[in-house]
Formats: sequence, C-alpha cells, structure tokens
Amino acid sequence: MPPAVLFDQSNTVYRMGTGIATYARNLAIAARKCGFATDSLLSTDIKVDPRNPLLAEVQLFDARRDPLLPWLAPLKNMLAGVARAPFGYQPQLLPRAGVVLQSGGTGPMTDRTFISAKLFEAARAHFQFYGHPAGVRLPETPALFHATHPLPVRIASCPNIVTIHDLVPLRLPHMTLDNKRYFFRLVQNLVTHADHVVTISEYSRRDIISLFNVPEDRVTNTYQAVTIPPRALARSDDEIAQEVTNLFELDPGNYYLFIGALEPKKNVSRLIDAYAASGSRRPLVVAGGGGWQNEVDLERINDTRFSSYNVTANTISQVKRVRRIPYLPSDQLVTLMRGARALLFPSLFEGFGLPVLEAMTLGTPVLTSNVTSLPEIAGDATLLVDPFDVSDIAAAIRRLDHDTDLLGELSSRGREQARIYSMENYMIRLSQVYRRILGSLPGDA
Repeated sequence: MPPAVLFDQSNTVYRMGTGIATYARNLAIAARKCGFATDSLLSTDIKVDPRNPLLAEVQLFDARRDPLLPWLAPLKNMLAGVARAPFGYQPQLLPRAGVVLQSGGTGPMTDRTFISAKLFEAARAHFQFYGHPAGVRLPETPALFHATHPLPVRIASCPNIVTIHDLVPLRLPHMTLDNKRYFFRLVQNLVTHADHVVTISEYSRRDIISLFNVPEDRVTNTYQAVTIPPRALARSDDEIAQEVTNLFELDPGNYYLFIGALEPKKNVSRLIDAYAASGSRRPLVVAGGGGWQNEVDLERINDTRFSSYNVTANTISQVKRVRRIPYLPSDQLVTLMRGARALLFPSLFEGFGLPVLEAMTLGTPVLTSNVTSLPEIAGDATLLVDPFDVSDIAAAIRRLDHDTDLLGELSSRGREQARIYSMENYMIRLSQVYRRILGSLPGDA
C-alpha cells in the first residue's frame, strides 16, 4: 500500500454540498493522482456500529435527523468533549459493504473511511474547555493528516496540516454567524502549532500572514481546481439548450445566473437592485441554498416589480423576471451554467470564488467583484465591478445585454484563464506542499 493521506470529509456525506465539500473531494482526487492512498475521517450524526458492515454503511448515509431536544445538543457535546479527553478520541475503520447506491458525488472520495460519532462537535467543546485541539488516534496511523478547513483536532503520530480558506468571520463579522472568539482562538492555535498551513489564494495567504503575524514560509497557496464530469463537458450545445428549455423553462443564452447561498457576503440584494436598474428584460436566476440573514434578499427576489405578464387568447400568466431555484444536483447546475448568458457574481468577499472558475471552465462569461481574491482568480477574463456600487454593476449588466462581441471575448478569455487552475497544475502545487512535509512522494526515486 502507498502511504495514506487522511482528510476530514464529513461535508461530503450531505446531499446539499458546500464549497468545502467540493474542495475536500477535489483535494482527495488530487492526492490519489499524486500516488497516495486516501483515507477519510467522518464525524457522524449517530453512533455507527462497524461490526455490522451493511447496517453501518446504511446508517452513515441515512437522512440526517434533527435532535428531539435541539437545545440539549450543545450541552451534550460539551460534556462529551470534556469526558472523553482523558481517554482520547479513537475513530474506527468503517467496513465497505458496497450496498448504498451513491449518486451526485455524495460521499467521501477516498479508499477507506474512519468514523466516530459527534467527533468534531466533541472536539470543538474540548477546544473551548481546554484551549488546545483534541488528540485523535487511529487504528492505523496515516502518513499525513490534511484538515480541509479549521478543525480542533490533531491526529497523533503524523504531521498535521490545515487549509484555512479565508478570514471572513474576522473581516466581515456582521455578515457571518460564527462564534468570532472561538474562530480567532482556533485559527491562532492552528497557524502556530500545525505543521503547515495551506490556503487557496494569494489574497487569503497575505491575510493570514498579516492578521496572525505568521512567518511567510508557514503558509502556502495551492489555489483550487474544479472537476467537471467529462460527460457534462462533452454534451452538445443543442443538448444543453433542450435541457435548459425543458427543465427550467428558460431561453438558452438569454438569462443571467447567480450561484451561491443567500447570505450577506454574496451581495444578492445589490445584485437584484442593479439588475432592475440595468433595464434588462432577460431573467435573473438565483440558484443556491437558503443561507442566513437573508430576509432582505428573499424580499427582493419575491418583489412583484420583477414580474411581467404573458397574455394569450384565453389566459393571462405571471412570469417572474427574478427566479430562485433553491437547490440543484451538480449535473443540472452545470447545465444551467452552460446555458446562461453570463454568471453574475458580485460577492463582497471570497477566499477563492469557485463559481467564477466553474463558469470560466465552461466558457460562460462572468461578471464579478474587484475586491478580495476575485480579481486574482479572474485575471482579465471577466468584467470586474465595484460590488458596493449598484450603478457600476448595472452598467456592466447593460454591456452584457447588448455587446455580443464582448460575450465571445469573455468566453474565450475565461477558458484560457481557467487552465491556470487545472487539476494538473493543482497537483503540482499540492505535491510541493506534501513533499516539503514528508520529504518525498510515492514514486520518487
């Protein structure tokens, strides 16, 4: 067996994936391509008995259930974190029964899976009580543990590295629900005691170094990669057009698309105001999860001013110019992005901005922000706007509405820019980090 890299991959089990889940999957894929065996560490919602492989696998992927007494959960986690500390945390290997039919990329992209009920919740409580990460010992020690986001755990007897995507809770504290004191203390501990820190843009790297006074050689930017299924890339424009028409009742190439959760930093309210100010008659589709602090966004989306009416011989029907699609599986999201006239993504803060890279990879023109990491990722391949200026965003939408030559130029530039973040380039950057920590990689002479 080649040496194993262990990743936390709890986010990959949930049906409605997150940006961290996408990052975790792609990270595991890249490590495997670099020649490593890949293991995952999962913190399960319920206790899973690995002595019954079939039932254990079913329980792992069972629909998540809210606790009967949700107010009791934090107290139970705190007690578990304190009580388990003297004995350590010892996840168990989950046998692979192969009974669960996984779809849409759900599940860890690794060779083996180690599980422990409420591990990360207990570890969080452990960190809050003791002030240092919870020690975790596995039945088989990996060559390296790579946490895909800040976690208060340390795997015993191997190097530990962590990815810190961004410092949004500290930069925009009024726009996140994180416990800011906890986040600050955890990141401070990790940048001091982890064997290395990885991040996903030069912007985030400089942010981490400056805010936490970290030596520059302790933080490496690897960027990110996207893995769009070849079957999705191979589909013809006619197939995409037909699916966009049939599934979403949209005119291919004649709608704008925003992708992301409805949360304050995504700037959806200003985007809708700018869309209205632009005078565009092409629909705006807002696709993504519910998020938080989104009452104003939902009010804008449902505003009757953004409706028009179709009159036929017998009926009058309302047509919404701003439409929301709460959740889509990844293949349908790719279809929706390929069929869009442009992606509109004027976010206030991004550590990377994955939708921008996904759209550029597909050849979809992009409008995005001129702040944080977004100009770095987009290069000269997008329309950059001031995300705080409704008039600036509106003017850019009008350009996209009327300038077909610009659309073609942005599509071509976007594909070229996306090659910088190819899986092959990502593997080179990642392998340099792993070689620095481990000294060599599988296959090195």
